Amino acid sequence: MMTIPLSYVFRNLWTRKLTTLLTAGGMALVVFVFAAVLMLDAGLRKTLVGTGSRDNAVLLRPASQTEIQSAVYRDQASLVETLPDVARGPGGEPLVSKETLVLIAIPKRGSDKPANLVVRGMPAMGVLLRPQARLVEGRMFRPGSSEVVVGRAIAEGFDGTGIGERLRFAGREWTIVGTFDAAKSGFDSEIWGDVDQMMQAFRRTAYSSVLVRLADAGAFDAFKARIAADQRLILEVKQEPAYYQDQSKSLSTFISYLGIALSVIFSIGAMIGAMITMYAAVANRSAEIGTLRALGFRRSSILAAFLVESLMLSLVGGVAGLALASFLQAFTITTMNWQSFSQLAFGFHLTPGIAASTLLFSLAMGLAGGFLPSVRAARLEIVDSLRAA
Repeated sequence: MMTIPLSYVFRNLWTRKLTTLLTAGGMALVVFVFAAVLMLDAGLRKTLVGTGSRDNAVLLRPASQTEIQSAVYRDQASLVETLPDVARGPGGEPLVSKETLVLIAIPKRGSDKPANLVVRGMPAMGVLLRPQARLVEGRMFRPGSSEVVVGRAIAEGFDGTGIGERLRFAGREWTIVGTFDAAKSGFDSEIWGDVDQMMQAFRRTAYSSVLVRLADAGAFDAFKARIAADQRLILEVKQEPAYYQDQSKSLSTFISYLGIALSVIFSIGAMIGAMITMYAAVANRSAEIGTLRALGFRRSSILAAFLVESLMLSLVGGVAGLALASFLQAFTITTMNWQSFSQLAFGFHLTPGIAASTLLFSLAMGLAGGFLPSVRAARLEIVDSLRAA
């Protein structure tokens, strides 16, 4: 069976430069939106899942979805420190951080509207249990003082958060003494200070959560079972990555549904555009199709040639849209985390899986938009096609 060479397809696309450019551009726009939504969702997941360590476990009050809603009593926190599953430091001290979380409102830079930020009170051990956080400017807060350090996302996006400046909340002034970078994790959107001072200022009698470094990360299930068996510890235990992954579910689901809706709406328009382009190509090249049939090319070859042409058109648009979307990785956005009602900074993240899904989506649009015109081209009769010339 005679097949039409690919050079024929490329020649036709090149001959109709303007039409090819406009159709591919429309598809590129749809692909850009599709890829951007997937990258946004991946960036959110990476930020929150990357916030935790598998060696750490978070203890909360049962049924508490966030640390802000939780309460761990002092005697419970002290009891956790004595458990054999807890890792110990060089001096035998338990690697446990008893912490409190509150929300405060600070105006965003360039805006009068305040946004909620997480203030995390922690002991010095809390900093040690988060090795991904490193100081980039200034120094760490001193225990027992009204000093705080701020994450990089806060220092860059909020007024009055530079070193030496003071924040006023809980009836006190807190001096900012440092800025830390938490490797684009959720901690970049937090303010850290001494837990005892925070609890005193906010008049808290219970901690919000307890962070524990496990002696053996693989023994998490045994640690969880020990907590469940102890009637004195009515607490829920989660591995730190799992806890922060749960924090992303609501916002991630919203982004996914929004992306699907936008992609469907735009893709319908792109497919209609591709269909019109291919129908016009069939009408303008009816004599050419008749000549190919007269030369011995079968209907299936004509069908395949026009389908490949439509797929090549969509592939060009897909690659262009994906290339444009890749530049979004240079940007960081700030939005509200619906679980904690606090601000969260995260960026776009492109993965090989997203790139593959985006190109497949583009090819699917090309196939859907080019199928009917290709069938029409294949069904043209030789005599009618040549007569149209």
